[in-house]
Amino acid sequence: MPLELFSLVVDDYDDAIAFFTATLGFDLVEDAPSQTSDGRPKRWVVVRPGDGGPGLVLARADGTEQEAVVGRQFAGRVGLFLRVPDLDATVARLAEAGCELVRPVRAEAYGRVCVFRDPWGNLWDLLGDAA
Repeated sequence: MPLELFSLVVDDYDDAIAFFTATLGFDLVEDAPSQTSDGRPKRWVVVRPGDGGPGLVLARADGTEQEAVVGRQFAGRVGLFLRVPDLDATVARLAEAGCELVRPVRAEAYGRVCVFRDPWGNLWDLLGDAA
């Protein structure tokens, strides 16, 4: 039973799409009009890594409760893990996008890793191959 999708609350659909596609190289696989449970317009936006792994539903915050969790969905812990083919190139793109490198690149038994903060404040482990 593979995990298909999970939601990430963001403050703006288009900014999130730009970050995930241009900076991280994800594919935009869905961007369609939808409605909230009470009939207000929203969008159904899904991005997915190029390898076809689990996708992210980019869910725009709706109301003060959801706005309060933007960037804090994981309570200050690393909550997302992304393995990339070229760690150094990805770190460079993240820096260009203004992302903070919270913990520098280090070598571990499973490969090189660093932690970055995305534009909303979520922490990610960025995983690469051994040096």
